[in-house]
Amino acid sequence: MPNQIPSLFMCFPGGRRKALTFSYDDGMYLDRRLIDILDAHGMKGTFNVNAGRFADENGFNETNPLQRMTKAQFCETFTESQHEVAIHGYSHCFLDSLSSAGVAHEVVHDREILEGLLGRVIRGMAYPYGAYNAAVISTLRECGVVYSRIATSSFSFDLPENWLRFAPTCHHSNPCLMELAKQFAEMKIYHHPKMFCVWGHTFEFGQQNNWHTIEEFTDYMAGREDTIWYATNMEIYEYIRDYNRLEFSSDYTFVYNPTCRPLWFILSSGVVYSVNPGETMKLS
Repeated sequence: MPNQIPSLFMCFPGGRRKALTFSYDDGMYLDRRLIDILDAHGMKGTFNVNAGRFADENGFNETNPLQRMTKAQFCETFTESQHEVAIHGYSHCFLDSLSSAGVAHEVVHDREILEGLLGRVIRGMAYPYGAYNAAVISTLRECGVVYSRIATSSFSFDLPENWLRFAPTCHHSNPCLMELAKQFAEMKIYHHPKMFCVWGHTFEFGQQNNWHTIEEFTDYMAGREDTIWYATNMEIYEYIRDYNRLEFSSDYTFVYNPTCRPLWFILSSGVVYSVNPGETMKLS
């Protein structure tokens, strides 16, 4: 009689079942203050930047909440940073109003400039104004974009089913932010792993004078490295992509990891496994 195939569920690195990430748009000068907050709490974020809208050095005013970074400030902030830079359209226009050629120009030109400045590959994105349609998504795929965040909160911790319609959990100004934070931190996960993505624009903190909201959130969520993986949007996407490349024998008694990273999962029995790159492991 064939062996019964066990239920198994992905874990994040270290066997953790939760991931926390941030996604902030427009390349604002105030991004630097948010980065300082994230760094102080051991957290990582993704910053979606318009390469065609860097500020001019002349007339730069750091007290203006709508002030964008200059190109020099951008390079200083992100060249050696642990945080992710993603594209946001070269000129921050409504992509769903453009032809496929126009969308490709906005995406590729933005990507090309940012990659040239930082010396690394950029494949993540957030839709300007949250505007997209099926044609835009098709063009993004052709341009090498692997995920793109929308501008509608899901109020859910479920992992994205379609990474080119990646819905964040909650905007930082939503009154339920801390309620969701407590739910996320305290929840026990027995099956599918969960993710919390906070999104927004740092100019909103400057306009609304509510930096305390993100400070309270990060204070509360910090120091939970044993249960929460603090990661960028791309780090989470790439880990899940690689996990889905695991190769199991027909009866799930062996697993092979063809990727270049250790991958973790848990069986319904409660046993947690870590499979190293290139390793074939027997499951007991």
